[in-house]
Amino acid sequence: MQAQFNASRGSLPRFRQPSAADLCASMTAITSEDTNQSALDVFNEERELISLPVLENGRPIGLINRNIFMTQMSKPFHRELYGKKSCIAFMDKEPLIVEDSLGIENLTFRAVEYGEKSLADGFILTREGQFAGVGHGLQLMRVVADMQAERNRQIMHSIDYASVIQRATLQVSRVMLADTLADASLIWEPRDVVGGDFYHFARFADGWFAAVADCTGHGVPGAFMTLISTSMLSQAIERNNPRDPAAVLAQVSRGIKHMLGQTPERAAQTDSNDGMDAAFMWFDNATQTLTFAGARTALYVLYPDAPQIEMIEGDRVGVGYVDSAENYVWHNRSLPMPAGTLMFVTTDGLIDQIGGKKNIAFGKRRVRDLLLAHRNEPASYITDAILAEFANWQAAETRRDDLTCLCVRMTGTKP
Repeated sequence: MQAQFNASRGSLPRFRQPSAADLCASMTAITSEDTNQSALDVFNEERELISLPVLENGRPIGLINRNIFMTQMSKPFHRELYGKKSCIAFMDKEPLIVEDSLGIENLTFRAVEYGEKSLADGFILTREGQFAGVGHGLQLMRVVADMQAERNRQIMHSIDYASVIQRATLQVSRVMLADTLADASLIWEPRDVVGGDFYHFARFADGWFAAVADCTGHGVPGAFMTLISTSMLSQAIERNNPRDPAAVLAQVSRGIKHMLGQTPERAAQTDSNDGMDAAFMWFDNATQTLTFAGARTALYVLYPDAPQIEMIEGDRVGVGYVDSAENYVWHNRSLPMPAGTLMFVTTDGLIDQIGGKKNIAFGKRRVRDLLLAHRNEPASYITDAILAEFANWQAAETRRDDLTCLCVRMTGTKP
C-alpha cells in the first residue's frame, strides 16, 4: 500500500552539531506487497522523484532507482511480464540505511564507503528502526560544504585575532627600539597571517639587549613556538645577565628542551623536535662594544671606513632541538662599535627565498652587496631597499618563510 511519510527539513540548528535528521525529506514509499505497476504509477505521478523506498512492516528493505526502473519497464513486454509482480524485482536490496541521529561527518564517511549510488539515489533514514524519510546526496554535499565554510571562517577569525595578539606583544619591543636608538629599522613580515619569527628589545641603564629569532615552522605552529620561545627568553633575561648573550641562549635552549620533552631522557617519548635559530646581542654604552652570540644566524657589520662587510657567523647549533646538547655553551663575540658602524641581522626567510632569473636563493652575498651599496643611507632607507630588491627577486615565486631583519646605525643611545 502506498503511504506518505513526513519529516521536518527546517534550517540547521545553530547551536548543535547537525545530524542526518536535518536532511530528512518527506517521501512517498511503497511496501513489498505493492507491484511494479504501483511503483510505475508513483513515478509517473511524481516526476521529481529520484528513488522510491520499499518498506516491510514499516522498516525499509530497499530502494528503487527511478532511471533503472523506468528503463527496465520500458523494454518490450516487460510491463506485461513484471507489472503484477512484487516491486522488489528491480529494487536495490542494499541501500544506505542510517538512523537519523547519526552525525553529518559520520554520515559522510558512510556515504563515501557506499560509493556513488548513495549520493545519486539518496539514502534512507530511520528512527528507532522505522522508516523516517530519505536524504539526498546533493543536499548532504551542500551541508558538508556549509559546515566546512563555517569551520574555515571560525579558524580564520581565530587566526586573525591571534595575529592581533602576536603583533601587540611584539609592539612593545618595537616601541622600545624606536625610543632607544636614533637610527634603527626593523622588518617583521610573517609568511602567513601569524608567523614563527620574533624579535625582542629591552633597554637597561648601561646598555640594551636585542634578539632576532626564527622558530621552527611558520603560520600557526610557528606562532605557538614564538610564544614558548619569548616566554623562555623573558625568564632567561630575568634570571641571567643580559650582558652575556651566550648564557641567555643556553638558558632558553634548556627551557625549550624541558618544556617540549626534548631532553635525552624524554626524547624517545615525544615526537617534538622544535627550537629556533637566533641572534642575541648586548650593547654596552660605556665601552661602545657589542657582544654577539648566534645560533645558526650571522651578524653583518660594516665599519665606517671598511671596504667590505664583516660577517660574524653564529655557532652551528640550534636552540632547543633534540640534537642540541643540553649543556652546550654558545660563544660570545665582542666587537667595537664606533659611531657610524652599520649592524644588520636577518632570519633565513630573506636569504633562502628562491627567485631571480635562475630561480636560486637570494643568498648572503646579495645582502652584503645591498648593505655596501647603501652604506651611507639611514637604516630605514636600507631596509626599504632590501625589501624592494627582495620583492623584485621573489616576483611570482611563493614566499618560502617568515622574514625578520634588524638594521642599526651606531649613533649612540637616545637620552
